[in-house]
Amino acid sequence: MTKNPELISSKNNTRIKQVRLLRQRRQRQLSGLFIVEGIYPIGEVVAAAFTEPARVDIEAIYYAPELLSSDFANSIIEKVSSQGVDCHAVTADVFLSIAEKENPQGIIALAKTRNWQLHELGPGNFSWGVALVSPQDPGNIGTILRTINAVGASGLLTLDGGADVHHPNAVRASMGALFWHPVVNAPFSEFATWATQHGYVVYGTSAHAEKDYRQVPVYQQPLILLMGSEREGLSPAQRDVCHELVRLPMVGRVTSLNLAVATGVILYEMLDKVN
Repeated sequence: MTKNPELISSKNNTRIKQVRLLRQRRQRQLSGLFIVEGIYPIGEVVAAAFTEPARVDIEAIYYAPELLSSDFANSIIEKVSSQGVDCHAVTADVFLSIAEKENPQGIIALAKTRNWQLHELGPGNFSWGVALVSPQDPGNIGTILRTINAVGASGLLTLDGGADVHHPNAVRASMGALFWHPVVNAPFSEFATWATQHGYVVYGTSAHAEKDYRQVPVYQQPLILLMGSEREGLSPAQRDVCHELVRLPMVGRVTSLNLAVATGVILYEMLDKVN
């Protein structure tokens, strides 16, 4: 058994300090680990870890018995402990020092997802998905992943950097979807070459497009929905990669939508019309 019945009571414990370091992007990149918080997301990461083939590895579980009242969460601890995952009990004060979210539920996991590369994806395993240019808000990334999962799309590409998909806000907003879909970061130039080689139809969004997104009769697969940066949209060079540009109508005073909202609106239209 790897369940540790002895409470970790010091915030200066080496393991606890290592968990806190994962709040930093550089440390997440160096270690390959990130934090998963909340009972439902942890249930999802456990499901993804113990399915075939495994989509994620769980490094460790930290839990505070004083804060944890969920029978489901306690059953997760028993399950992963029996599978050889280290499970560490900590005091409430120690747990609060490593938790990111307000009113934490008393359990976090350290996980590592597969590091997908663009060349591993193609129409056979990535028939339709989303590409975001330099997304800046990790919450938007997580929300878009959640919507990708909801509509049954394949996965997410982030292009030319941007926010970290393993930022706690992104992980939390994805509600577990992060563990079930390939996510790749790549330069835009590499994406453009890859999309052409594999025959993807790239649908881009632009406020100046002539066609309303609802006027596309069929969205042809394999396809990529290309969304520009939150501030600047798609550049002329990025628009040139697109086979078709569409716009979302704005009939009120606002001139744009939140990136995750706009992506979700179009994804659900695609769900009805994808071929």
